[in-house]
Amino acid sequence: MNYCSECGAPVRRGVPAGDDHPRDICDSCGTIHYRNPKIIAGCLPVWGDRLLLCRRAIDPRRGYWTLPAGFMEEGETLAYAARREALEEANVVVEIAALYAVFSLPHLSQVYVFYRADMLDESFHPGAESLETRLFHEHEIPWEELSFETVYRSLRHYFADRRTGRFQLHHEDIGPFSQRLLTIRREPSAA
Repeated sequence: MNYCSECGAPVRRGVPAGDDHPRDICDSCGTIHYRNPKIIAGCLPVWGDRLLLCRRAIDPRRGYWTLPAGFMEEGETLAYAARREALEEANVVVEIAALYAVFSLPHLSQVYVFYRADMLDESFHPGAESLETRLFHEHEIPWEELSFETVYRSLRHYFADRRTGRFQLHHEDIGPFSQRLLTIRREPSAA
């Protein structure tokens, strides 16, 4: 940040009195500018024993498969943002079942929140940010073509929980760029 969004004066980087983190400070109007993590909300849309994925039409990871998810907007609840993203990316209407997974990525200042969701009907098609949308059985998931570590982990948790019949809330911290995305992981999928 170079200029204050409140008054337009130049800002300086410093640690405000009583704080322990560097912030952008405007000496002209006294505003302290805080940068907070971005929240990404999404869902795992389920139809019967299949799960809906979207092939990304945008960078990063264009052409890779993902769950419908995106940045939460001001004025939204988490669940509303997850439903909106499903509608925008896959033109699918979902009913939120339960909070399912929370991933903290401090190196990116991002928090991912995924819900389990039931599709209200089998109607869906790609939105503006998707090249393709498709329902997958577990054995059909394109594991080597998944877009992000958060998607990979959410799907692994989901299918493991489904096998036990007990869905639980998952919370994990994910460090800098996962080694999994650098190499192709060829794990046998459970049928």
